[in-house]
Amino acid sequence: MNIVENRDTIRIAFTGKLDNGTVFAEITPDDPMSVVIGENQLPPIVEIAITGMSAGESKKIRVPPEEGYGPRMKNLLHEVPNGVFGDGIIPKPGMLLSQKVEKNGIEERVPATVVEVKEHSVIIDYNHPLAGHHLTYDLTIVDIIKGTGRP
Repeated sequence: MNIVENRDTIRIAFTGKLDNGTVFAEITPDDPMSVVIGENQLPPIVEIAITGMSAGESKKIRVPPEEGYGPRMKNLLHEVPNGVFGDGIIPKPGMLLSQKVEKNGIEERVPATVVEVKEHSVIIDYNHPLAGHHLTYDLTIVDIIKGTGRP
């Protein structure tokens, strides 16, 4: 029997939902996602849950915040002046932005959500949009390609 093992490439279809039923991701069987088991492309709890599954098999997997995108952290809420966005962007609550930040001397882009717009400033949340949420994946193994990952 062909089952999922470490270093296999799997093609998966899934629907990811929050506890309130909001769908945050959907990958269909017609256009599955390829993942190599053991290369940390999925949360470890998901890799463990699908190891041993067969092609065509489905499973519901619940991921707590600490094993997904982590807890929401208040220190990632920042108040910035309105002018930081330039003329082309008018911030509105709920708007998703890609912001440049410097971490350990390296500049990178991170997602940020506008939380509140004040007269002269904007409150931005640098937490990942899925941080603090339990995530439920209804997942199906579409195909298994044996031992294609790095040794």
